[in-house]
Amino acid sequence: MHEDHGPVRYGPPAPDPGLPVLPELAAVLAAADRTRPEPPGGGHALREAAGGYWDRRGLHGGPENIVAAPGDQPLLLALIAAHGGDVLMPRPSPATWMPQARLLGRPAYQVPTPAECGGIPDPYALLETVRRVRAEGGRPKLLVLSVADDPTATVAPPELVREACEAAVGEGMHIISDETWRDTVHRPRDTLLLSPAEMCPDDVTVISDLCGAFTPAAWPVAVARFPATGRGAARRARTLDVLTALGALVAGPLAPAAAHALAEPEAVRERIRQASELQAQVAAAAHRAVLASGALARPPQAGRHLYADLGPLRPRLADLGVTDSMELEEYLTDRLGAPAPGGHRFGDELGALRVRLGTGPLLGATAEEQRASLTAADPLELPHVERALSRFARAFGELG
Repeated sequence: MHEDHGPVRYGPPAPDPGLPVLPELAAVLAAADRTRPEPPGGGHALREAAGGYWDRRGLHGGPENIVAAPGDQPLLLALIAAHGGDVLMPRPSPATWMPQARLLGRPAYQVPTPAECGGIPDPYALLETVRRVRAEGGRPKLLVLSVADDPTATVAPPELVREACEAAVGEGMHIISDETWRDTVHRPRDTLLLSPAEMCPDDVTVISDLCGAFTPAAWPVAVARFPATGRGAARRARTLDVLTALGALVAGPLAPAAAHALAEPEAVRERIRQASELQAQVAAAAHRAVLASGALARPPQAGRHLYADLGPLRPRLADLGVTDSMELEEYLTDRLGAPAPGGHRFGDELGALRVRLGTGPLLGATAEEQRASLTAADPLELPHVERALSRFARAFGELG
């Protein structure tokens, strides 16, 4: 076994710009008369709001356990830098995770996921990977995972999360749980999502990028919650040192808007509910179109993507000159008129014909169309959504 230190040939896919800014949040941002950035790790008000957010989800602790940063990439970079040893993560995983470890010169390994979901490593594969890494002289110390996953849009069953976490902790590893997408679950009443921090409270650091459910991608704010232990305090201090050295400070005007969103007033809760219901309907329609072509995909359960495996369509794609995920990305991006990043960006083998498909472009091309999609009783009947889904289905139907 060897770690992946290959060159990053392509940058990560651009983030989905998401839905129009919630007017209430825009008003808070506009009223922020601030010219200075937040102090390293975020000011008290922002950290207190983040603590309240997690407290309502059963993860208790005060602002002294919280760190804020300008987005998940500098935050994850600082967290990896604050831990010694090698890094493990599931395959596939978000496109930014592996580059963070590479940038720090850390050996990093991807572990296969179970058949049921993405986002977490298969517990048995995790133990085998740890054994092999140690046999080669490595020091596996950190596991990064996501219960509500990008890129696969799945939610890991609690029993599998528990098994994976117990395996990691039993091997002396600390866990970083990326929960950016936990509030975007499509059917929250039917989906049980448990944080690894509820299962292993002393061994899990939780991070969340607010662009998942609360703020636009152009408003970079992410927060981390550390265990309320001596080791947790030490890791928080080292993380703050790295963020300070990087100059990774939350923009002052963004902090009040982020804190307001994390307080979850009624308007924010309603927007999250509307967006989840909309994504559930549109993603399900896109999933049906993918399956109708003969391709494979797990049913999307959270977020704004689905992850498709076009391996069954390999002969037809080969006739079109598509033989790997890089060529598949180019082909589908052209046919769909929207970014369709290939699986190689997420750690899958180049020869595997996998692709992440965003549902954002199906909701409308303008803010007016997107607002109409949010409030429609049946968004699939809206002309702009119907046209977008028809183009999507036609692109895949041509491959069947």
